[in-house]
Amino acid sequence: MAFDAGMLAAVAAELREKLTGARVTKVQQPEKDEIDLVMHIDRENLRLLISASPSAPRIHLSTEQKENPITAPMFCMLLRKHLGGARLCEIEQPGFERVLRLVFDTVDEMGFPVRRSLICEIMGKYSNIIFCDEKGMILDSIKHVSSHMSSVREVLPGREYFIPNTRDKENPLTVSEEEFTQHICKKPVNISRALYTSLTGMSPVMAEEICYRASIDGSDAAQSLDEAACTHLYHTFLRLMEQIRNREFTPNIVYRGEEPVEYGVFPYQQFGSEYHSEIFDSVSTMLDESGVRALESRPERIS
Repeated sequence: MAFDAGMLAAVAAELREKLTGARVTKVQQPEKDEIDLVMHIDRENLRLLISASPSAPRIHLSTEQKENPITAPMFCMLLRKHLGGARLCEIEQPGFERVLRLVFDTVDEMGFPVRRSLICEIMGKYSNIIFCDEKGMILDSIKHVSSHMSSVREVLPGREYFIPNTRDKENPLTVSEEEFTQHICKKPVNISRALYTSLTGMSPVMAEEICYRASIDGSDAAQSLDEAACTHLYHTFLRLMEQIRNREFTPNIVYRGEEPVEYGVFPYQQFGSEYHSEIFDSVSTMLDESGVRALESRPERIS
């Protein structure tokens, strides 16, 4: 599974439970595209890993220890200046996007209370970590994106932050049956593709799972669905979205023999009897597991 919006919703729920109110005690940048925040709460230090790696972007609690460069990169120094001693007060996932906004209470250079946001965009090769002020202006980012690199959005200090436009997609948590029918059941592609290209934050494997649970072949043409089949698909989809709203997550890695083949936060029904799943107590523990890292090291898994 790509690190999709369902996965990010599970991570957000866990971070709200474990890190809300935590103070930043260390900021480290062990890799050019990775930030580690050491957070102190309830007499415990927890390490929050945030990676904008193009092959394995992620955010979760981690026990992995890495060596840090002798001289900290500029982005790391900026975060140390602004976030040292800051308290994490909010964790937001806007519009079921693959975006997590960490909001911190801190003080400015004059000692006045301000808020700063660390925005984690988990978008495959376009992933980024962006630091903003309380007005939504970019202070810096771990990857700079100029107008020569992207015609959609510049990510540079002094620019206003915004999430790239996805108005051609519907929010899975709010889409109505009428909108679902219009976007999914009338699209000139197969059903699985119609789902993940029409709904924000959805991955192909989640789309296939919805089709399987609805007893529908995801490779069939979406326009072949009659009214009854489309209604059934919509209500099957709704039940999965209800699990997300209720935070009913089951972090698991699916194996075929000893080989990991998939991972996610819902129990998969689409895999046959030759597969088995390992269940984890938390999504962070699962994402720290070597089986997930093995899956994400495969080039074809880049989203």
